[in-house]
Amino acid sequence: MADATAAPPSMNAAADDRIPPKRLFTFLIMVFGMFMSILDIQVVSASLQQIQAGLSASSTEVSWVQTSYLIAEVIAIPLSGFLSRAFGTRLLFSISASGFTVASLFCGFASTIEQMIFWRALQGFLGAGMIPTVFASAYTVFPRSKFHIVGPIIGLVATLAPTIGPTVGGYITDLMSWHWLFFINIVPGIGITVGVWTLCDFDKPNFALLDHFDWWGLLFMAGFLGTLEYVLEEGPQSQWLGDTSVAVCAAICVVSAIAFFWRVLSVREPIVDLRTFTDRNFGVGCLISFCVGIGLYGLTYMYPRYLAEVRGYSPLMIGETMFVSGITMFLTAPIVGRLMAKYDMRYLIAIGLVLFALGSYQMTWITKEYDFYELMLPQILRGAGMMLAMVPTNTIALGTLAPERVKNASGLFNLTRNLGGAVGLAVINQVLNERTDHHISRLHDRVNWGNATAVETLNMFTQKMQGMGDAALMAMKQLSQIVHRQAVVMGYGDAFLMLTVFYFVLSLLVMVLKKPSATVLGGDAH
Repeated sequence: MADATAAPPSMNAAADDRIPPKRLFTFLIMVFGMFMSILDIQVVSASLQQIQAGLSASSTEVSWVQTSYLIAEVIAIPLSGFLSRAFGTRLLFSISASGFTVASLFCGFASTIEQMIFWRALQGFLGAGMIPTVFASAYTVFPRSKFHIVGPIIGLVATLAPTIGPTVGGYITDLMSWHWLFFINIVPGIGITVGVWTLCDFDKPNFALLDHFDWWGLLFMAGFLGTLEYVLEEGPQSQWLGDTSVAVCAAICVVSAIAFFWRVLSVREPIVDLRTFTDRNFGVGCLISFCVGIGLYGLTYMYPRYLAEVRGYSPLMIGETMFVSGITMFLTAPIVGRLMAKYDMRYLIAIGLVLFALGSYQMTWITKEYDFYELMLPQILRGAGMMLAMVPTNTIALGTLAPERVKNASGLFNLTRNLGGAVGLAVINQVLNERTDHHISRLHDRVNWGNATAVETLNMFTQKMQGMGDAALMAMKQLSQIVHRQAVVMGYGDAFLMLTVFYFVLSLLVMVLKKPSATVLGGDAH
């Protein structure tokens, strides 16, 4: 290093731009840890019935296997910015990875639903620290000219993991048992913990910050985000404020939110620094991330639900059908990296959102016959659009900030994506419920004794049921099921149309972003 000062400027620039292999390897280990943490949000979604049977739980209780993880994670993600500055990347990531691994082990051994919910919450809380830490490392450890390389890596993981979660969960449950959804984390988790503890040297801890840890801020934030997540999860199926528990949580959410915002804007060392939102690119980037989260988690929910509810697919068949989006994302990621280095990232985001809208538009014509091949093009458009929208948004939002602000900002940025997913699921569930009821009412008005086709169908069913009991009643029941299934499918079409309009309009918001500098784009110009 002694003769670095004597080297020509061009050689210095080349040396600055080179990524040390050890640092890159450490980063890739951390990325794999983030992949495991995000994957575990969705990995149980295709296997909840098996977990319910294994733990003798009710359908309401088993939904908490998912909800407890989400609530704990949404509280921990913004907290990680402060903890990352206090503990340093090495210590925080090692605690997160080891805690996630231990909690996974106990989830696999859980024998009651209460044990499972407790360990899932702990798994979500501890594992969440890995997600924003990786984002922060990507945009502080590597030179800005390499953002077009590291950006697609974390963007791919953040979008691919929840997309293939049901696929992976379906395969594991089908081949082994639901216990292995959690046991499969053990060996990689140990490897990640040891690898990061041994190799990571990105920064130094600042334990003095812990003297000013804002416990009241944490309490208010937990009350605000935890109850918000609960309200969004339970609201659609519980008549919103008509349900006592949802109404109580909504009240706690409002009070906690007011206290939280007052606290973080007045205390000396806030638990999260909301002033980062004053940066225009970060603020608009978070809004786009929120909206992309709606589609990311919303469609990962809608496709499997349609395939299970209408097509009657098993978890394994759902996984095989959904794999198209995952493959598309994987193939698109390196292309997005190259495009980011050459073209204005704002246009890439807009194109991505339009592709996403077109994929949703293809699904507005959905019928009960839609199968693998009918779903292929919409899923390809969705996968490519998601990568084009997500990766440049990450880089514009975090890559243009001063390095000392990135750790805090990373927690907030990842929080917006998760909250977008929670809001998206709530809205989609509400739309599906309301539009299905609307279409059932309309179809019942049309399927009556004056409708020749309906009468003909009913007579055909009655003849087929002869000798099997009350043929007329059984035929009426079968016709009613057909009407209900058709109403459900029409409800899905309406939900996809809503997403189509939403993402076409969102693509116009990209123009509010400021054009990033050439160094952030990965170009050579200054």
